[in-house]
Amino acid sequence: MIPKPDRIFAREFEWRHLASFAARGAESVQFGVVSGRRRQGKTFLLEALTRELDGFYFSATEATEAEALNMFSTALWNYTGRPVPTRFASWDEAITQMFAIADESGRPIVIDEFPYLSKVSPALPSIVQREIDRVISRGGRLSLLLCGSAMSVMGGLLSGDAPLRGRATLELIVRPFDYPLAARYWKLSDPVLSARVHAVVGGTPAYLRFLNEDVPTSSEDFDDWVVRTVLDPGTPLFREARYLLEEETDIRDTALYHSVLASVAAGNNTRGGIASYIGRKATDIGHHLNVLEDSCLLRREPDVFHPGRSVYRIAEPLINFYQVVMRPRWGLLESGRARPVWADAKARFQSQIMGPHFEELCRHFALVEPVFGGLPGEVGAGTLTDPVKKAQVQVDVVVFAPAIPGEPRKVLSLGEAKWGDVMGKRHVEKLRRAKELLTQKGYDTRNTVLACYSAAGFEPTLRAEGDVRTIGLSDIYV
Repeated sequence: MIPKPDRIFAREFEWRHLASFAARGAESVQFGVVSGRRRQGKTFLLEALTRELDGFYFSATEATEAEALNMFSTALWNYTGRPVPTRFASWDEAITQMFAIADESGRPIVIDEFPYLSKVSPALPSIVQREIDRVISRGGRLSLLLCGSAMSVMGGLLSGDAPLRGRATLELIVRPFDYPLAARYWKLSDPVLSARVHAVVGGTPAYLRFLNEDVPTSSEDFDDWVVRTVLDPGTPLFREARYLLEEETDIRDTALYHSVLASVAAGNNTRGGIASYIGRKATDIGHHLNVLEDSCLLRREPDVFHPGRSVYRIAEPLINFYQVVMRPRWGLLESGRARPVWADAKARFQSQIMGPHFEELCRHFALVEPVFGGLPGEVGAGTLTDPVKKAQVQVDVVVFAPAIPGEPRKVLSLGEAKWGDVMGKRHVEKLRRAKELLTQKGYDTRNTVLACYSAAGFEPTLRAEGDVRTIGLSDIYV
């Protein structure tokens, strides 16, 4: 396999699939789709692949069909090293010639930002599909990758009755770094500081470059770092959250979508709560929620105890930070008053961002680390009704074993997560009550581990509880 260049940080999984794809394409027909939100490093990976194998890379821009064809013609003929005979008159001609070059060379061909092309030339996916079928029928070879950041468009290339459905041999999504990898990338060793930085910028690699590699030096430096970076109108990150929404092709009325995201950020995260917050009927916002989900800006999380119920969460930490901290004081921030704005917003940051974000980190930890006596099958949050106390019991981290047909659902762990609270017996009693309620409902709770997750610490008596596991940030950031 082609060795991954040293300049690429991590991304072993993605590189392995891309390198294998290109190797197969030297002998057979290979077609793949690479997607992912902007700033995740897709272009960096694909440019590195074509550079290593002397392949063809073309990055589309927003342009008319005629201009796009001109740019593609120039790039393709420059790649071959031949004199430019003429500009292609149509995408029929351009794609036919591109496939001929691919068959001749056996090297990978990459078209980046493909949604820009298909937007002005809707027939382009059908043309690509036709040429793929022709190459297959004559036993030729091909290694073609289509890439794009418009997640709804890229997701639709291979779905339903789309022309390219059934042709792909690779469908790769380049995702943000998970939280431990993001800490390594930012060269952060303090778990508390790592979690706080992740709650602002998430795991998007490009944001480190956006800030000229300005990293907080300690927890004491965090406030100054926020003021001098993400809240500073002179940095590229200042307006990034707005650009992420505006760059999605399916989003028209950005004001309405911002209101939906603001509702979720404020904790009104059910469909009814969102509709009430923005002054619409619940039936009127289904399309908007679907668009945000397809764009990977919003995700729907079912209640693990009531699959028919669900809540929405913002998928990109920077957008959450923007909605909670920046958007309400945008005018002041643009005028350079970041320090008083941040002083006013710190309490909201703790309650509306760090608390829910810590819960999310804990669920991710429980999903990928087999720490509760078995392989997790499902991890999420859920709400139980206590008929005795006539109250709702919210469980932050529920870990199920894989479901076995005909057997009761086995609960590996029930967890409570607190970012700013020292945890004690009152938290354990809540978890024990939740365990009792699940036992009464027929769940298998014989070996359920009660887990207390805290970034602030634990009361000494808690560690003496035999059926309780305490998990701090140092455990999560292993």
